[in-house]
Amino acid sequence: MWKEYTWKDSYEYTKYLFYCYLKLGLQPEDKVAIIGENDPEWYWSEYAAQAAHSIPFGIFVDAHHEELKFYIEHSECKIVMAHDQEQVDKILDVIDDDSNVKKIIYWDPKGMWSYNEPRIMYFYDAIDLGREYEKENPGLFEDMIAKTRGEDVAVFCYTSGTTGSPKAAMLSHFSLLETAVNWFKMDPWYPADQYLSYLPPAWAAEQFLGITGGLLSKITINFPEKAETVQENMREIGPQIVFYSSRLWESTASTIQARIADTIKIKRWLYDIFMPVGYKLVDLRFKGRTPSWLLRNLNLLAEWVLFRPLRDRIGMRDIRYGYSSGAAISPDMIRLFHAIGINLKSLYGLSETGINVIGSDEDFNPDVTGTPLPNSDVKITDSGEIIIRSNGLLKGYYKDQENYLKTVIDGWFHTGDCGYLDDHGRLTVIDRLKDMRELKNGSKFSPQFNEIRLRFSPYIKDVLCVGGKKRDCVATIINIDFENVGKWAESKHIAYTTYLDLSQKPQVYDLILEYIRRVNKVLPDGARIKKFVNLHKEFDADDAELTRSRKIKRSFVEKRYADLIDDLYGNKEKVEIEAPIIYRDGKVGTINT
Repeated sequence: MWKEYTWKDSYEYTKYLFYCYLKLGLQPEDKVAIIGENDPEWYWSEYAAQAAHSIPFGIFVDAHHEELKFYIEHSECKIVMAHDQEQVDKILDVIDDDSNVKKIIYWDPKGMWSYNEPRIMYFYDAIDLGREYEKENPGLFEDMIAKTRGEDVAVFCYTSGTTGSPKAAMLSHFSLLETAVNWFKMDPWYPADQYLSYLPPAWAAEQFLGITGGLLSKITINFPEKAETVQENMREIGPQIVFYSSRLWESTASTIQARIADTIKIKRWLYDIFMPVGYKLVDLRFKGRTPSWLLRNLNLLAEWVLFRPLRDRIGMRDIRYGYSSGAAISPDMIRLFHAIGINLKSLYGLSETGINVIGSDEDFNPDVTGTPLPNSDVKITDSGEIIIRSNGLLKGYYKDQENYLKTVIDGWFHTGDCGYLDDHGRLTVIDRLKDMRELKNGSKFSPQFNEIRLRFSPYIKDVLCVGGKKRDCVATIINIDFENVGKWAESKHIAYTTYLDLSQKPQVYDLILEYIRRVNKVLPDGARIKKFVNLHKEFDADDAELTRSRKIKRSFVEKRYADLIDDLYGNKEKVEIEAPIIYRDGKVGTINT
């Protein structure tokens, strides 16, 4: 059962929450932290803080103790908006009586009836408090909104922290609007469109599109019941616009491929017959050529027999735009989704710059990242670094002007990424500059280039490619996809007990080796993978191996598994591993294998 809110309802809740904030003593430029799943209350909490000229920011729901403590202390926030009991408990665990946090307001009351902490307040009690305070200050809400300036800081977006502690990028209202307005010049959204808000609003991408773009375009914004019901909810909604991280698109592709492999013979036969039709059609369109009458009609048949039911199964039957952001995505992945009728596009941008590059419908190419948005200037320096200039750049880093001055030079933001522009002005992002590798023989390779192609396999969840001037070849650490490899093992009558046990099965090594050989055929000679190991555990954000947006912390992981990497290059068949594990409550354990 869906609960509906009109834009008028959203206006009222935002207004009363604004008055509540003021009653609680919130001042302009004070900070409001928001931690919770995607919900209307998340959006209202942010809009209300912005109306009060305060600065909201999001925290990922799976942030562990030390991360949460950092955000709360670094921001000096006065109010925390929390989803439920779990998040309230986490906040209480990192603050003391001297904390800047004066009030914690929660919106899911389950399990909260026994709490007597005076700093805790229920969301709808906060709404009632605001409603009463409005009577003393009528018209103040509208006055404060009217006095808001485009250059005022609208939100903090904390960077992912792949190279150190996260930095709070200060984005103005103009920064948010600039990205959304220029976005819609290339890909228009319409009031009748349905949008699923699934990416965490703590991530900058959702700030630009869902929170800001939703207001501008007047679309209907839908929120999933919970993470486990996303595909079911999408089938009910039938969204025209879907914005996933690259890892979610990879997971969706793996699900499609695994289900096809596990289905009845007639469905596998239909897949084998019609997928080449879809691939041939989109490859011709990518080249700007017109498909033949026969191919168009075969694709029409494939649409009704295979593609439409397949899209419906994953909740994307009516999709017009599918967007991918975060880590890079494989061109093979893009071809797959386009072949079944999903217009998947890569995006490029940063928390500090907004979204600056998007795949264009007019000259789409899966091998390039995309075309710069209007009013976004993109250049490549002599060192190969991508630099960006736009009206939407950050105003600075909170409490870190030194880093800001190092990063923004003469109005250009230095991304730290390397790439190139083709003759059509389209950008291809290769990798982080500092992550590019050179082998002993002088061959250069991009770890990310290899990794995104390996992750196209339904049996590989994550991967780290390593190499360097002291190494004679590229080696790889593999995280298997436990669910898909588990189903494969069961179909082959291979018994296993745990992830550790399954990952080290000889048959699983053969399975992964087979795919690595396929990938090696499309890699340059110097980038081909000669050695690999299946890791005994998954890379985990709680172990500081991944960011909360699932980007790998490359230097940290290489240091953590330095002995394993040395043994891999030393051609050892077996090694003993003892690795630390950090749990969400901050406790540390170990795993031995």
